[in-house]
Amino acid sequence: MISTGLAADTSSPSAPRPSSADARPPVALDDTTTDVGTAQPTGIAELDHVLSGGFVDGSVTLLGGEPGIGKSTLLLQAAHKWSGSVLYVCAEESVQQVRQRAERLGAIRSDVWLLAEHGLGEIADAIESTQPSLIIVDSIQMISDPVVTSAPGSVAQVRACAQFLVNLAKRRSIPLVLVGHVTKEGDLAGPRVLEHLVDTVLSFEGDRHHSLRLVRAVKHRFGSTNELSVFEMTSDGLVGVADPSQLLLADRKPQVPGSAVVPTLEGRRPLIVELQALTSVAPPGVPARRTAQGVDQSRLAMLLAVLARHCDVPTTATDVYASAVGGVRIAEPGLDLALSLAIASSIVDRPLPPDLAVFGEVGLGGEVRQVAQPDRRFSEAHRLGFTRVIAPLRSPEPIDSIEIIRVSGVSEALEAAGLL
Repeated sequence: MISTGLAADTSSPSAPRPSSADARPPVALDDTTTDVGTAQPTGIAELDHVLSGGFVDGSVTLLGGEPGIGKSTLLLQAAHKWSGSVLYVCAEESVQQVRQRAERLGAIRSDVWLLAEHGLGEIADAIESTQPSLIIVDSIQMISDPVVTSAPGSVAQVRACAQFLVNLAKRRSIPLVLVGHVTKEGDLAGPRVLEHLVDTVLSFEGDRHHSLRLVRAVKHRFGSTNELSVFEMTSDGLVGVADPSQLLLADRKPQVPGSAVVPTLEGRRPLIVELQALTSVAPPGVPARRTAQGVDQSRLAMLLAVLARHCDVPTTATDVYASAVGGVRIAEPGLDLALSLAIASSIVDRPLPPDLAVFGEVGLGGEVRQVAQPDRRFSEAHRLGFTRVIAPLRSPEPIDSIEIIRVSGVSEALEAAGLL
């Protein structure tokens, strides 16, 4: 008799699955608690702000950012401020290089252990011997497992090493920080499974040629993802910025065509950002150039089309350069109206009033739409000394004594700003 093998096929949906002796039984939702552990402060106020208090025992945090942006500097400062012992795996640098940076930052401590190794086994041995209360791995793409035959940084290696370290951290209830590389587009390099394995994903943003740095929580299982931390890179390391709006407007020159100020929101934190636009007539026969820095290029192209179609602003044969000053990147739609006015201001060579701020989303029909939390934008503009704000038609009355110019379309906004 020939066996079909169906009875032994455990991959069949109807076949029983083996159970683990350590398996946890189901728990009723109303019997569970909300206690996920106590957050331990890092000692850096701005970092604690975005982490909703600090690192939770057994949590795994992934910090991503461009090379040279300051990730290692931030983590070395955090290691210096941490209340317990730290194991710092410097897989991309030598121990001497990290020591030099620590001396420059004034971050020398006897209970911060440095390990310049790439092997997963050596890291596990170091954790066993040092018994740290915080583990930092810089970076996960450089770690390799000898059992996995592929090269370090490959999908298989990153997945295997990250899974091992995550399990180790959770088993020992030690906070673990992994540093991850990013692509040219600003996305975390490597397999997407890396982001799913961790509890928190922090995005470290900024321009290496500017001093401002932003840290935002893209994913956070222990708190809000609507928080933002702002740092300034100085000769002594990263310093928290209590008033980033004031810093961003420090070098602003009023009465310059092509400049507009927008009260924007980064998470729940209001920021006043200057948007600049520079325009010039494109040479005959040459396609018009559109260059954006700190703002979305496709959004810029859409706003130029709206200005040309609904406001009779000549943008078709015009080179346009748009920038968010200070090295910040703004993705929220509240900047649309301010950027449109900055472009029109440059084209007609007429500056916007120096006491005027602008915000609002622009639709394809040229209408101005409401955006989130207008009251917080009004308050931030008033705090920085702006007396008038061009805002969407249905904006609420501000609490502060500031004049609101409500508009329903981009043409109305251009007229209110004196550009038509």
